[in-house]
Amino acid sequence: MKTIGLIGGMSWESTVTYYRMINEGIKARLGGLHSAKLCLYSVDFDEIERLQHLGDWDSTAEILSRAASGLETAGADFLVICTNTMHKVAPQIEQSIDIPLLHIADATAEKVISKGIESVGLLGTKFTMEQEFYKGRLESKYGLKVYIPDRSDREIVHNVIYNQLCLGKIEEESRDQYLRIIEKLAAEGAEAVILGCTEIALLVGQDQTPVTLFDTTRLHVESAVDLALEMK
Repeated sequence: MKTIGLIGGMSWESTVTYYRMINEGIKARLGGLHSAKLCLYSVDFDEIERLQHLGDWDSTAEILSRAASGLETAGADFLVICTNTMHKVAPQIEQSIDIPLLHIADATAEKVISKGIESVGLLGTKFTMEQEFYKGRLESKYGLKVYIPDRSDREIVHNVIYNQLCLGKIEEESRDQYLRIIEKLAAEGAEAVILGCTEIALLVGQDQTPVTLFDTTRLHVESAVDLALEMK
């Protein structure tokens, strides 16, 4: 079994989900008392969030690159960033290490394409929805047509993530807003919707909407378990 290196803490609520699901995945594959071999570096999200909203991505890249190097030194065989947004600095992180980085957008897009889906809605932070590092990767590398919410709905999605979900707050009104936005994306032509923030699945699930959802956390975890067990 390979050792998984996790860069977490962005937020720690979703990192807990990564840890649990990876271990559940290993146990389901191997049985018995098996659990995952992993190293976790958890950053202080307050520092990262402040730099994100200042637009100082170079400083976030330096912080996460140091974390990545530490995980490599600790024995990680490959790296997982436990957040969608910080894949914005994935290229800088990859330059700082000699082990592979398992990209969350790739894990998600491969599953979307395997289902024969050609168009998707994308929910996430404003950075993820609006900037090219994620949306552009889905379009250019995988040929997907990507729909994003309008400006006012993007504000709602973004603010719920930072002001509620990252603080562990789950509010029914916010769930209703997300479900409305998901249905609106479907009405505009999206065949499915990507939950492109690792906290969103804490708020909405497939049992709450007829629109097909792709939970990036779960898909990222499944790919990590595959790679750890060399099944992919």
